[in-house]
Amino acid sequence: MDLRIFTEPQQGASYDTLLTVAKATEDLGFDAFFRSDHYLSMGSSDGLPGPTDAWITLAGLARETKRIRLGTLMTAGTFRLPGVLAIQVAQIDQMSGGRVELGLGTGWFEDEHKAYGIPFPKEKFGRLEEQLAIVTGLWATEVGKKFSYEGTHYQLTDSPALPKPAQAKLPVLIGGHGASRTPRLAAQYADEFNMPFGSIEDSERQFGRVRAAAEEAGRKGDDLVYSNALVVCVGKDDAEVARRAAAIGREVDELKANGLAGSPAEVVDKIARYQAIGSRRLYLQILDLDDLDHLELISTQVQSQLT
Repeated sequence: MDLRIFTEPQQGASYDTLLTVAKATEDLGFDAFFRSDHYLSMGSSDGLPGPTDAWITLAGLARETKRIRLGTLMTAGTFRLPGVLAIQVAQIDQMSGGRVELGLGTGWFEDEHKAYGIPFPKEKFGRLEEQLAIVTGLWATEVGKKFSYEGTHYQLTDSPALPKPAQAKLPVLIGGHGASRTPRLAAQYADEFNMPFGSIEDSERQFGRVRAAAEEAGRKGDDLVYSNALVVCVGKDDAEVARRAAAIGREVDELKANGLAGSPAEVVDKIARYQAIGSRRLYLQILDLDDLDHLELISTQVQSQLT
């Protein structure tokens, strides 16, 4: 079971804070550092000092880290043109020595689009499907050949399809709760399917849908990695769990019901239940980025038991 650190910087984090967390992620033996792709805080947070761009952040971290993988859960398809995104991600993969993964979704938070003048189209899923076809098509085109695409939303003519990622196959992540279109899209384009903030029962059901869609598309169901993203709140005792829950404005019982919370033993037990239904990777949503002791506890008391 891979454990990856997943951050939500729109809630309030500078690049320096993210760099500190990414370096701790690497030093403490976690598999990867991922971040959300949002420009506006949610809930009661003031978002200070302001948003950071996901791919600019990852470009910086690509040069400041050596081992961990880097990526997004999920890049908002509404934020970037697919040709530009393919260039950005390929360049950062080169900068990192081949450690980047692309999580791509439709984009959903209308308020942040209004706040920064970003168009928020009514039809987003069809755009996402074309974006995936274009990004993966550009990367797969042989050097010296051209790539063209004629879609409803995007058209490319005689693109040189450069640059290429450092990896021969840069992993693409697709996720979500949708019962039909999402599994179909994952079966066609994804190397990993991520279930965000889903129960064990819902995750098992959705993983089954994706496996079935993959087999219908001519792939083996286990060709994909299946993963979960879950909020995490671990403490060495009840008082520490309660303190960490209060710091992120959540209730302990709610966190235990909907995430990974409690003592290290409780969290290891719940992780085993996700593993039993086929999850092979967990993205641990860390909401208090100043609490590096939390990461150390997870590393020494949770991750150590999984290996």
